[in-house]
Amino acid sequence: MDFDPHALRYDAHGLIPAIAQDDESGDVLMMAWMNAEAVAKTLETGRVTYWSRSRQSFWVKGESSGHTQALVDLRVDCDRDCLLVRVRQEGPACHTNRRSCFYTAVRSGAEVEIMAPME
Repeated sequence: MDFDPHALRYDAHGLIPAIAQDDESGDVLMMAWMNAEAVAKTLETGRVTYWSRSRQSFWVKGESSGHTQALVDLRVDCDRDCLLVRVRQEGPACHTNRRSCFYTAVRSGAEVEIMAPME
């Protein structure tokens, strides 16, 4: 069966959440949005492509920073409304220069920074 990006369940804005996970470590790196064309571009090029809601344009991860994401595997959840993008991450995934965007934990009712920026 051929995969059709248009057969996914997108929100009212034509977007689907995509969770990027490091293929080697299993760490969750970030969450961003894709539309059908971004999904197709990712599959065609092997370079993870997102849709920037603020810029209203495509965003190839690492295009300007060099912190690229190479596609290893694209997975669709059971409801077809969320993607898991397994990647080979070069450098930090977060714009704050951290390996992951999930660097703040809530512990005992307080926010705690659990990851420093990469050198």
